[in-house]
Amino acid sequence: MPLTRTQRRLAAVLLALTGLAGAALIWHRDAPAALPPDVAFETVQRREVTETVTAQGKLEPKAYVDVGAQVSGQLSRLHVEIGDVVQKGQLIAEIDPRIYASRVESDQARIASLTAQLAQQQAQRQNLAQVHRRNLGLIGERAVSQEQLEQSESDLRVAEAAVRSLEAQIDEARSTLDGDRTNLGYTKIYAPMTGTVVSQTSREGQTLNANQLAPVIVQIADLDTMTVRAQVAEADVMRLRVGTDVEFTTLGALERRWHGQVRQVLPSPEVINDVVLYNVLIDVDNRDRQLMNGMSTQVFFVLGRAENALAVPSTALGRRRPEQDQNGAQAYEVRVREGDRLGTRVVQVGHMSRQWAEVRQGLAEGEAVAVPRAAGPKTAPRRGFF
Repeated sequence: MPLTRTQRRLAAVLLALTGLAGAALIWHRDAPAALPPDVAFETVQRREVTETVTAQGKLEPKAYVDVGAQVSGQLSRLHVEIGDVVQKGQLIAEIDPRIYASRVESDQARIASLTAQLAQQQAQRQNLAQVHRRNLGLIGERAVSQEQLEQSESDLRVAEAAVRSLEAQIDEARSTLDGDRTNLGYTKIYAPMTGTVVSQTSREGQTLNANQLAPVIVQIADLDTMTVRAQVAEADVMRLRVGTDVEFTTLGALERRWHGQVRQVLPSPEVINDVVLYNVLIDVDNRDRQLMNGMSTQVFFVLGRAENALAVPSTALGRRRPEQDQNGAQAYEVRVREGDRLGTRVVQVGHMSRQWAEVRQGLAEGEAVAVPRAAGPKTAPRRGFF
């Protein structure tokens, strides 16, 4: 049955509406997402981006020595105080020397006695040697008996042995004298290095016992060069090398940055609350004496720096992509404003700090990228100085 004119018109209208619905569906599927209300926008701009590893540290002198006593006795004089600058070889302290001086005198007297005994014994040996030579001459004429000859020979050997014994005792006594003289010298304690007295653990009148453990009297340190002992997490320590540039601040001068380089990464870790930390040593010039022993530091190991680079907030980076270019840039997805819609773009990211990421490819200066409204760099508190 042929369609009426009205039916044909209705079918045409339905067909047109179906086409419009399909086109709208296709356009909605391919169009960028509308601007969501929970995002803010930051402009791609040029800035310096510094990639760092952060750690906590403590300051200590690079060169220091604990000056102790090598002999026991009463500390009779202390010639320095905390804060004094001393020169190498300067007299620092004195221990009562009377016991050691009396030992030296006793050793000298014993050597004198043994020397006199040796002279007596040498004279006796000389006399017995003459008797023995005379008996050797008389035995042929039968003026002495064989027994007398043998006895003179035996007496001579005994005298020679006595001489050697006394000579050995004198050597022993001289060795004892040298040791006691050395101990007497140890009663005067001299500075082993040039530096500043930073601590004092003994006082005048105190009795020091050096038989088991050398007691420390003072500590001398060279404060011209300080060392930061930074504790770095095991996840970051493999990124550090000897010579890596370092910047750090102290609690008392957050506005000032000190500079140094990694001197050594100690191979043995410390485990604190099940966290593995490695000690990294950084030397810094301290001739202005602003840094002091024991100060806390916030340390920044500079792994790389990009100057005048295109950068976006780190919070703008989305899903990480597996691809990576030959220069080590990592691919990330970012959401970019395209009119009144949001589009997704893959960018190549180089250096990254806690706030900014260097964009090497994928964005142009002036484009706007989406960041979480509550975590954008304009509202988030800034930490550190990068």
